[in-house]
Amino acid sequence: MTRNSWPHPSNPGIAFSMDPVAALRVNLSAAERRAASLGGRRTVKRDWQAAWLVRAIECIDLTTLSGDDTEGRVRRLCAKARQPLRKDIQAALGLADRSVTTGAVCVYHRFVSTAVDALKGSGIPVAAVSTGFPAGLSPMDTRLREIRASVAAGAAEIDIVITREHVLRGNWRALYDEVKACKEACGTAHMKTILATGDLQTLRNVARASWVAMMAGADFIKTSTGKEGTNATLPVTLIMLRAIRDYRDMTGHVVGHKPAGGISTAKDAMAYLMLIKEELGNDWLQPNLFRFGASSLLADIERQLEHHVTGRYAAFSHHAMA
Repeated sequence: MTRNSWPHPSNPGIAFSMDPVAALRVNLSAAERRAASLGGRRTVKRDWQAAWLVRAIECIDLTTLSGDDTEGRVRRLCAKARQPLRKDIQAALGLADRSVTTGAVCVYHRFVSTAVDALKGSGIPVAAVSTGFPAGLSPMDTRLREIRASVAAGAAEIDIVITREHVLRGNWRALYDEVKACKEACGTAHMKTILATGDLQTLRNVARASWVAMMAGADFIKTSTGKEGTNATLPVTLIMLRAIRDYRDMTGHVVGHKPAGGISTAKDAMAYLMLIKEELGNDWLQPNLFRFGASSLLADIERQLEHHVTGRYAAFSHHAMA
């Protein structure tokens, strides 16, 4: 399957309505039990597990969002995105003739043009975090200018952050207007809306914020910036996936999901993939509708695949990221 086989659906959004938002209810204990059940099951093994882990690689937004980022680090990360698996491991998996890359490379606006240049010809999109990431408290006109600047520099995807205060105060119309303005500024770029779920206090707030973001045109809803005290969790992802399913059933529009922050092991990735498959089906197990926001996850997946091939575990340093 080629990258062109995964066209991005665009969510045009719908008119704001409080009816579906006000009607939302969340059973916290049931959500936690559902998420906890994933870890206690017998998971897929051997060749099937290897296939799932390769798909996980293809769904990673390989990310560097550090204050000490440099052009050299970004170029090395892009080289890793182009060849996330060592060639000998890929050949041993029977994938020597297949192009395996990460889903995207995610950077600050400062490094968009660097990443675009480093990824030229690969088909790998550049995602830019925007709108005053991670707090999202910059003036709105500044946030919109940042989106437009990143798109002009070549970013094909924009990860915006919402004003958490709108959620905490229940000002849903303000949240809708904010996300809608960001979507318009994105133009043809696809927009991932970061809800910063660790700041939203309740799963009901997560569900409501998910609905409002989708009504306003979010193409993806994303859990976290990776900078909150609590980032992606399985219960939060469960609530967001069910919001995506209900929004599709009501409108016919398809929205993707991106858990981010704290997903660092192959075992974690498998749990999220299983949840996606069970809640939304196989259509969402592909890069146009599902991404991991991660930096260290790839190293553990590559390590697990090397063990599958050789029967030996390598040190993490053997699979350098960048």
